[in-house]
Amino acid sequence: MKMLFLNVSPRRDGGVARMLEAMADEARARGAEVVCERVSSLSVRACTGCMVCRGEGRCVLPPDDAQRVLELLRWCDVLVVGTPCYWGNMPGTLKVLFDRMVYGMMGEGRRGMPRPLLEGRRAWLVVTCTTPWPFNVWFRQSRGTVRALREVLRWSGFRVAGCIERGGTRQRPVDGRDLERCRRAVRRLCG
Repeated sequence: MKMLFLNVSPRRDGGVARMLEAMADEARARGAEVVCERVSSLSVRACTGCMVCRGEGRCVLPPDDAQRVLELLRWCDVLVVGTPCYWGNMPGTLKVLFDRMVYGMMGEGRRGMPRPLLEGRRAWLVVTCTTPWPFNVWFRQSRGTVRALREVLRWSGFRVAGCIERGGTRQRPVDGRDLERCRRAVRRLCG
């Protein structure tokens, strides 16, 4: 199994990083090939919205890390996205990355209807939020982030196999129970 881990948090040793590290270690222990990328370390220029990529199947901007990550998406069997919640949504760095890779994730049919280009892959989401539980769900903070990610991944062809939503990280930082929950998720993914 080939697994791509996208760490969207800018905090190198924060809760998202620790949770993804536990998952990646478990995946390696189970024989998976693992690649980890920190989105905040990538060099990705913002999309200009020219729409040329939709017709040509490539981005007209100078090559940067967006093309490399797109190749990793094509390579992987499982994508694990770990992200904090920013205003009930994904951080802008991830949105910019998705915008730049849209031509390789979702095509268009003859009548302009979306066509997934990455079918057959699975995804797992790890979302943290400082808003305490259950308000992170009720007020659509972490739940808004999950919804936005599911939308992008669904239209790209990924089947979201599961999600770990963790609210209240300011009051109660990520702990051993959370890390074990992450390891269990990988055991479930690896069968």
